Amino acid sequence: MKQGVSEDVVLHLTEAIRSWGLTPHVSRGQERTVIGIIGDEDLVRGKPLEVFPGVESVMSVVKPYRMASLASKPERPPVEVPAPAGGPPIRFGGDKIVVIAGPCSVENREMLFSLAQRVKAAGGDILRAGAFKPRTSPYSFQGLGVKGLGYLAEVRRETGLPIITEVMDTRDVEMVAEVADIVQVGARNMQNFNLLKVIGRCGKPVLLKRGMSNTIEELLMSAEYVLNEGNDRVILCERGIRTFEKATRNTLDLSAVPVLKKETHLPVIVDPSHGTGYWDLVPPMARAAVAAGADGVLVEIHETPEEALSDGAQALLPDTFDALMRQLRKIAEAIGRRA
Repeated sequence: MKQGVSEDVVLHLTEAIRSWGLTPHVSRGQERTVIGIIGDEDLVRGKPLEVFPGVESVMSVVKPYRMASLASKPERPPVEVPAPAGGPPIRFGGDKIVVIAGPCSVENREMLFSLAQRVKAAGGDILRAGAFKPRTSPYSFQGLGVKGLGYLAEVRRETGLPIITEVMDTRDVEMVAEVADIVQVGARNMQNFNLLKVIGRCGKPVLLKRGMSNTIEELLMSAEYVLNEGNDRVILCERGIRTFEKATRNTLDLSAVPVLKKETHLPVIVDPSHGTGYWDLVPPMARAAVAAGADGVLVEIHETPEEALSDGAQALLPDTFDALMRQLRKIAEAIGRRA
């Protein structure tokens, strides 16, 4: 639309689009308003969009992920997460590199509180921990469930750190969303489309992890499911993909960061813990992720990794995390950002 277009003009066009059996999606930037048309392309062919008042140009978005496409929001608005203590919101996609850290799973209250204090003292922004854990083996630790959510709610109140935790079942979305500031969709559920639809209506920001065998286009199409439910606060996460290589747990695809930056307005973070599977590889890959343009990193820490109930091999000791935070600040500063 042209600059300065009125709301009445936008309303007139969106009503016409709906009358054609299509769905309008209005994106308002500081200077421009972009109206995306979602639906069957055959229904819009031949429609006189150019003659409507206020229309500056019409272009075809050939990508199947129309709402996630950079063309729909070229201004790249950040995804904001309100701070529990009422401070300034945390912004994914701004000049600050957001650092998410914590244990793989909530094992007990004492461990969770101790690690939360270390994350906060080191300058971490958000605490991560799984109350419900998807595991390859049914005999592995599955998390504390509802009890773990209670601990997360408690640590959130006492430390003021926002919480991110995973939801695995559509029946648990409402319960998890009551505690979590960000709802996480794990790699195994990236294409659980019913879950994505329900999460899209939960009213909380969503962290969507790339599936271990999924393409970048498939990741963006999964994001489209959440966006299509009216939730535009989606954060994408590269966490490694499955390849023939056995030296690491997964192959961390850092090239996904600049590729996604070309394709979408959604912020992109990197999880080097799951991406490599080994603690000593996490700091160099976290540093590389920031240098590659990631909007944040997600790392696992544990005070006694050898006793961790899940993913101990990839967890950083708190002192190693402290050192990593100092390194990330230097790299962020070198590329005109901050951590």
